Parts: sequence; structure tokens; C-alpha cells
Amino acid sequence: MPLVYADMKLCDIILHEPTLIPVLNRFGITLGIGDKSVRSVCEENSLDTDFFLTILNTFINEEFFPENRLKTFCATQIVDYLTKTNIYYECFQLPNIERHFNSLIQHSGTSGNNLELIHQFFLKVKNELLSRIEHDRTTWFPEIKLLSEKIGNQRPDGIKLPTKGSDEQDSLEEKLHDLSSLFVMHLSGTIDPNLCYGVIFAIYTLEKDIKQHNRIRNRILSPMNEAMKRGKNDN
Repeated sequence: MPLVYADMKLCDIILHEPTLIPVLNRFGITLGIGDKSVRSVCEENSLDTDFFLTILNTFINEEFFPENRLKTFCATQIVDYLTKTNIYYECFQLPNIERHFNSLIQHSGTSGNNLELIHQFFLKVKNELLSRIEHDRTTWFPEIKLLSEKIGNQRPDGIKLPTKGSDEQDSLEEKLHDLSSLFVMHLSGTIDPNLCYGVIFAIYTLEKDIKQHNRIRNRILSPMNEAMKRGKNDN
């Protein structure tokens, strides 16, 4: 999808890219927006239009990642968005996969299928994600907010961002991809194809979301945190 801009109708953007609906929810925007522009919806919800557009474009366009633009936002602004994203994973996306998975197991034949083994692998991935969310909530995000408050929510100087193309796929991304591959390459037994598709699509959606999530975490927030630490130590 092409880049989205402030004067575009938000309804047209959503209809073209429905996977944005959870992202909108993180900003407190629900469906029923009429034909209002992005700018109008942001103004009604007291949102920073530039930050909102940056997140949308980062989510729907893999090649779009404006490091210099994201540097202009406060660390707490990025933390708040990532916190809402973590809440969505924990309260909605993981339970949705679990619900689909359980239904698939219940409605599939028991002879010769390996769904339980694949489900055990999913549970390991789920626990890893929940552990990271807990660390964010109790340790990393509070540390960043405290540092940001000490420097008065100013943009820290000397942020050294990773060079383009230097991202490394983290363990969660790799394991979610492996989980989808297990279905595609190694599924056995009598399986309900529609329920199976529901599970695979839910896993794919989470993998895509986490990939975008990690780009902001690793390429922006982590360097900002390191810059704030250096600034604090220099004072």
C-alpha cells in the first residue's frame, strides 16, 4: 500500500489495509469513524498526527522506517505505544491464537495427527513472549520513563541508530515463523482445513505485528535509552 497522509480518509486506509484495526485500537480509535480525514480523527482523539502517521506507515510498509523522524518523538511517547501493543498481545492476540488452536484440536481427528506437539511448541513461544512483556512492564519501560523524566522529556542528543538493513530477526520472530512452517510442512492426520487456516492466519498476524514492534524497540527505543544513560552519566 502507498504511504498514508493526514488529508486521506481514514476509512479508505482501513478498507485497504484491515490489519491496521488493532493498531488504531491502541490509539483509542474504534470503528464508526465516518469519512473523516486522518488529521480530523487525530484531533478529535487528542493524538499527535505525525506520530500516528509514522506508526501506520511503519506498520503497512516494510521498507518505510524513518529513523530520523522517530527520533523527534519523546521516549515516553514510544513507550506508551509499545505498552499498549504489549497489552494487545497479552489480552487479545495470544488468547485468540489459543482459542483457534483449541478449537482445531477439538474438531480434528485424533488418529495420527501431531497437533498436540505443535501446540506444545506454541505454548513455549507464548511463554517467551509473556516473559518479555513482563520484563518490559516491570523493568525496561519504567527505567526509560524515569530517565526521560530526569532529563525533562527532552530528546536525547547523540542517538546512534543502527544502519539500515542491520536488523536481526529475534528469537520470537524466528519461532513464530517456525510455528507456521510446522503447519505447512509437517502437519499430519485428519485436520479441519478452515480451523487450520484460522490458526495459521492468527500466527502470521502476530509475527507481522512483532516484526514491526521489534523495529521500533531495537532501532529507536533502545538507542534512545542508551543515549539518555550517557547523558545522565555526563551530568
